[in-house]
Amino acid sequence: MASHHKNLSDFAHIEVASAAPYRFGIVVSQWNAEVTRPLLEGAYAALIKHGASEEHIQVVQVPGSYELTGGADILFRNKQLDAVICLGCVIQGETKHFDFICSAVAHGITHVGLKHNKPAIFGVLTTDTLQQALDRAGGKHGNKGEEAAVTAIQMAQLSAQPNQQ
Repeated sequence: MASHHKNLSDFAHIEVASAAPYRFGIVVSQWNAEVTRPLLEGAYAALIKHGASEEHIQVVQVPGSYELTGGADILFRNKQLDAVICLGCVIQGETKHFDFICSAVAHGITHVGLKHNKPAIFGVLTTDTLQQALDRAGGKHGNKGEEAAVTAIQMAQLSAQPNQQ
């Protein structure tokens, strides 16, 4: 579906669980800060809006998107967390660097979640231009940080449910 006229952060069609019982980590890339700062603000605000307490949100910064995986792994090892949200931005350049970083980050975040048996949420923008990233970081297409936070809440709730046979 084309997103050129759509706010992608519309949650009117779902019931978002309460975040109150859960503890969250947020790992955010310092690179492309004009994009990642609003992503962080959106994620943090969404967690609070849905009932998380500030004491149950741990925020750490890492140099770039590639380091999100390591940051998430460190948080899961050192903190009692129910989910970790990874926020970053990789913008297409003139080399294949974009492809390698995006692939490594996506696979790495998935691996960390499976390794710790906890939700590790992919909140990384992979865009062709800075403007596309800004549009998805609180601009006309919503805020991917908010989306990632809602995903973390939903997945933390799912993870907390007893196994059903």
